[in-house]
Amino acid sequence: MKGDKPEEPGPGPEPSGPPPPTEEEEALLEFHRSYRELFEFFCNNTTIHGAIRLVCSQHNRMKTVFWAVLWLCTFGMMYWQFGQLFGEYFSYPVSLNINLNSDKLIFPAVSICTLNPYRYKEIQEELEELDRITEQTLFDLYEYNSSNSLAAHARARARRDLQKPLPHPLQRLPVPAPPHAARRVRRAGSSVQDNNPQVNRKDWKIGFQLCNQNKSDCFYQTYSSGVDAVREWYRFHYINILSRRRQDTSPSLEEDVLGKFIFTCRFNQDSCNEANYSHFHHPMYGNCYTFNDKNSSNLWMSSMPGVNNGLSLTLRTEQNDFIPLLSTVTGARVMVHERDEPPFMDDAGFNLRPGVETSISMSKEAVDRLGGDYGDCTKNGSEVPVENLYNTKYTQQVCIHSCFQASMIKECGCAYIFYPRPDGVEFCDYRKHNSWGYCYYKLQDAFSSDRLGCFTKCRKPCSVTIYKLSASYSQWPSVTSQDWVFQMLSRQNNYTIKNKRDGVAKLNIFFKELNYKSNSESPSVTMVTLLSNLGSQWSLWFGSSVLSVVEMAELIFDLLVITFLMLLRRFRSRYWSPGRGGRGTQEVASTPAASLPSSFCPHPASSSSSPPDPAISPALSAPPPAYATLGPHPAPSGLAEASASAHAPVEP
Repeated sequence: MKGDKPEEPGPGPEPSGPPPPTEEEEALLEFHRSYRELFEFFCNNTTIHGAIRLVCSQHNRMKTVFWAVLWLCTFGMMYWQFGQLFGEYFSYPVSLNINLNSDKLIFPAVSICTLNPYRYKEIQEELEELDRITEQTLFDLYEYNSSNSLAAHARARARRDLQKPLPHPLQRLPVPAPPHAARRVRRAGSSVQDNNPQVNRKDWKIGFQLCNQNKSDCFYQTYSSGVDAVREWYRFHYINILSRRRQDTSPSLEEDVLGKFIFTCRFNQDSCNEANYSHFHHPMYGNCYTFNDKNSSNLWMSSMPGVNNGLSLTLRTEQNDFIPLLSTVTGARVMVHERDEPPFMDDAGFNLRPGVETSISMSKEAVDRLGGDYGDCTKNGSEVPVENLYNTKYTQQVCIHSCFQASMIKECGCAYIFYPRPDGVEFCDYRKHNSWGYCYYKLQDAFSSDRLGCFTKCRKPCSVTIYKLSASYSQWPSVTSQDWVFQMLSRQNNYTIKNKRDGVAKLNIFFKELNYKSNSESPSVTMVTLLSNLGSQWSLWFGSSVLSVVEMAELIFDLLVITFLMLLRRFRSRYWSPGRGGRGTQEVASTPAASLPSSFCPHPASSSSSPPDPAISPALSAPPPAYATLGPHPAPSGLAEASASAHAPVEP
């Protein structure tokens, strides 16, 4: 119309905001809405064989049940195999590896003893007194007169009466007869009737009495053999004599020179010298010499096997100045051991026979054990709760003897003379410790039956070198050569023994071969072997790989998350719903699934869902605001016109 102002163009259409998010929009973290959806997804997408059959055959319940049972049984069998493999791994089995090596060998240490102590000047007087008392005891018990003269015996007895008698006298004790009940049982169990009357049999035992400090408990150390009883009784008193001399300031019990015992010594055709041996004294075996020990300045090596490339010794074995009541054998005591190990002549030594050439051939064998979980061994004994009194390399024998000495010091208050003693501790002597014999024999019985626990505490060393010995014997010297051999010995070593053959012995020690065997342990099942076996079992039962294991882990994780969310949903609907009571719970429970947020709804709302009930409050039926759509948003055309007319200014 004329006069009318042309219409000013209004503002253009407002830019449309972002589209509203849908329930299917992908988020950073998504979880399945139900267990069924989770299992369907897993069976459709997993790489494990057989799982897809659970979904593909869902319209055939028989097949579904069959594959489900088969899948579970296979799963159980696989994990049973896993248990077997883990059980084998944690049992720590070992494999023994044997290697044969050939190289120059270090010659071991060789210890040789006289087999009987000499009558040392330091204890000559006390030994003579002990001999006189022993001779009188033998005469009283067995009517044995060593002097073969009653007059001499009477004089010896008179001298003995002047001396103070020794404690713990040797006695002959009657064996108690069995009780009548035992005899009746034995007679009833016999098929032959015993019509002979009982007679007083002269059954005797020889022994000596030992008592504790206050004499409240005593027992007899008895022996069925008189020879054994006399030797043990003499040995017991001899130990006390040695203990007094060891603790005094008198010189040690030694020979003057090596030549009194060893006539000749050669190694690899070279003569020995003082730098090749060391000396020690053994209470029962007398003077001992160790060749090629750790203190030797020259290390002996064997580059060739054979008797001519080893140690050759000529020994003096006659015992005119030895103690006949202490040892009843003649010869020499020999032991082969490692250079840094102490010699235990009682445990591993062997005797040489006089008038015989003994050839000892050796073969070396090294043993390396696995410690820790794979075996009960120790590398250096640092974890063994026993103090090493020998100050040498740890061995099981070193530990056992140290353990016994520690128990002896603790229980008896003194140290046994056979083993080293710590500083500040005295050797046992009945003049100072009058009940040490009682304590020692009781302790020895407990030690033999392992009631002291020494054999349990002392573990085997992990690394051990063993020398296997084999001996051969031949008469030496021969009948045709003995004249010139003894003539040479008499001129060179002042050998003037009448019974020549019983006074000498020859010893040869050598390697029979330079090949030596090393036995080493290795784990049978390592971590690599375990993983390989587990993978083999997994592939056997499921035909899958490591990624399939990750899939199983993901399935378990999703199951836990879904279970947690469902519990959280139930908890929130019960305690955090409007009204915080039964009415609020009922209202939330009656809320349609389509009106709940997607995070609480296991299924998306379908288009065919029923309209909301008008009776329900609009506040409850309205969904929460979508925070992603809070920007400007175009309204529908009808609503826009109504809104414009409602807000248009009314002209007068």
